[in-house]
Amino acid sequence: MINPAQTEVTRETYYGISSVEKVLFYFLAAVAILVFLYGLYARFARYTGGDEDSFPRVDELPGRVVSAAKIVLTNEKQFNRDLYGGLMHSFIFWGFLSLFIATSILAFDEYAYGIVMDASFWYGDFYLAYQFMVDAMGLLFVVGIGMAMYRRYWVRNQRLWGRHTSFEDNLFIWLLFILGVGGFALEGIRIYATGMPEFEVVSFVGYGIAMVLMALEPMGMSESLADSMHWWAWWSHSLFALFFIAWIPYAKPFHMLSSFANVVTRDEKAGARLPGIPADLDATNAESIDDFTWKEMLDQDACTKCGRCSSVCPAKASKRPLDPRDVILDLKTYREGLDAGEEPKPLVADGGGVIQTETMESCMACMACMDACPVEIEHLNSFTRLNRQMVDQGDVDSNMQDVFQNVMQNGNTFGDSPRTRADWTEDVDVEVADAREEEVDYLWYVGDYPSYDERNKQVARSLATILDEADVTFGILFEDEKYDGNDIRRIGEEFLYLELAGHHVESFEACEFEKIVCTDPHSYNTFKNEYPEVDFEEFADDPMMPFEYDEYWNADGEVEVLHWTQAVEELVQDGKLALSGTELDYTVTYHDPCHLGRYNDEYEAPRELVKATGCELYEMPRNRADSFCCGGGGGGLWMDFEEEPKPSEERLREALEDTDAGALVEKFVVACPMCMTMYEDGRKTGDFEDDIEIVDIAELIVEALGKKETAGLE
Repeated sequence: MINPAQTEVTRETYYGISSVEKVLFYFLAAVAILVFLYGLYARFARYTGGDEDSFPRVDELPGRVVSAAKIVLTNEKQFNRDLYGGLMHSFIFWGFLSLFIATSILAFDEYAYGIVMDASFWYGDFYLAYQFMVDAMGLLFVVGIGMAMYRRYWVRNQRLWGRHTSFEDNLFIWLLFILGVGGFALEGIRIYATGMPEFEVVSFVGYGIAMVLMALEPMGMSESLADSMHWWAWWSHSLFALFFIAWIPYAKPFHMLSSFANVVTRDEKAGARLPGIPADLDATNAESIDDFTWKEMLDQDACTKCGRCSSVCPAKASKRPLDPRDVILDLKTYREGLDAGEEPKPLVADGGGVIQTETMESCMACMACMDACPVEIEHLNSFTRLNRQMVDQGDVDSNMQDVFQNVMQNGNTFGDSPRTRADWTEDVDVEVADAREEEVDYLWYVGDYPSYDERNKQVARSLATILDEADVTFGILFEDEKYDGNDIRRIGEEFLYLELAGHHVESFEACEFEKIVCTDPHSYNTFKNEYPEVDFEEFADDPMMPFEYDEYWNADGEVEVLHWTQAVEELVQDGKLALSGTELDYTVTYHDPCHLGRYNDEYEAPRELVKATGCELYEMPRNRADSFCCGGGGGGLWMDFEEEPKPSEERLREALEDTDAGALVEKFVVACPMCMTMYEDGRKTGDFEDDIEIVDIAELIVEALGKKETAGLE
């Protein structure tokens, strides 16, 4: 027998709870909130111990918050590459947020509106709508948690497990599950105990549970038992909820706050531009954890251990000793250990360091980790800081030391004479102007590999032929051109990068041109995104810096910097190149270079040019922002790794096996000299020499124009 059915369309908030128990609940709630606030204060106070960030992070704050809210509310980053994960997180997020809003509404009605107006709006139609929405969104929440538990414990998704997986991960998901299921159990018991009011059918999950309890009456379910069960369920649910609130700032649940803060304070150009270092010689890079900026510390706290960065990292896929997630979490664990009184140790060192030097040497600076991260962690900033510390300590791979020496002595990574930099022009039937002596439309930065590497010289000759055929004026810097500095900067050699940047901006300023055109996406990125960030005045008086330029260069973007595919696509669109789209009939696939694609969001210009030659283009499964790195970035071009398979070999396998055309693919098309070098090597080491040819887009265009002889390709 149960109580007579309640008739008023509302319910008692503290059903079955005495006045004394309410006071106890308020006390415990106050304690939980105070513990939460103290933990929140301690977290954010810790960030103030970090270094100042190079870039503005809270400028135009309202716009940042709106943009971050859109990213977070739509869960757009969670859906990237993972529909199941996106749905799962959306259910959990929207369910949790709805339950939080519902609790806030109830608290407002009880403690604000009820006290001020001595009334309640929590009845009638509002109550019915409220109860229906709470059950609907609460059910989504429980389903989402169930999906998460299925993926974690049943499927055992590999990327969710690692050496930083701990008890707190299990406690977090199980606590959410208990809160979700416990809330429905509590609701069902209350509905049963209050006489199964007909209007409570809108609480469809709770009502279903109440019907189950009613069916158990022959087995002993009764009014007194229901009241007792409700009391136990209410207090259990409340204590779990209060514990969760108090626990948030101290463990994994803190990502609910830190992740949003991280998205708000993100740098839209992160990775494409790196923080500079001060001219102060006493400044340190990563001698202590407090050398990291407050944003880099926030990155560490925002990490949810989801492993998305690990799953797309080409270094990890090639079994190099790098897992982007572990580096971020190693730094976080070390910081928290120091705060707890542990002994300090080197942040990056061959042995005994928080991070091993070989781990950082493994990074290809491809930015796949950053693109995949749902909470906008800027891995590359922290990685570069560690690399700079390695340079300071002299803990750099011997091959890289040779590269540094070559650049310092000869201005190029090959160590060849600067006087021979333009020798490639002798084998092309085109006049290449000296941009230092005459005005040109395009100031062409050729780059190291197209200037000195025999295979890539063919690309330089092809591009010269294309520009000549389009009847535009172009010129190069000859021996005044040096290495652009992009990759050695990512390896940590900041001061050498500054010398190169200063030299080049002075060279650019001495020339007359309309646009800068780059052969290499790496050069394109550093000229476009990084040179304008350098405060040359800070270093101009340094006798070690061989330049006198003392301004910001191109700060307002008045000088247009283009990758050659962008420039040539414009020429094709303007009708200056006679490509009808029928000249060639090769079956090809195209590889997106990291520095052109993920770094700078240029995906269409290269494809349009490939199609303009008449080639039939088939996409690899990993294309555009999902492209897999060739392995040459971040110094990989110059270092030797024992890896199986090499990133270049894996990519060629993908081209021949996973594209829709499969083995019919004849040419693997690139738009980057580093990619050309890595894939030519991978073609040999992976035994693909008889299966596929590596070509640059420029070579396809020259063939389509019938100018191979002019370009010296025959």
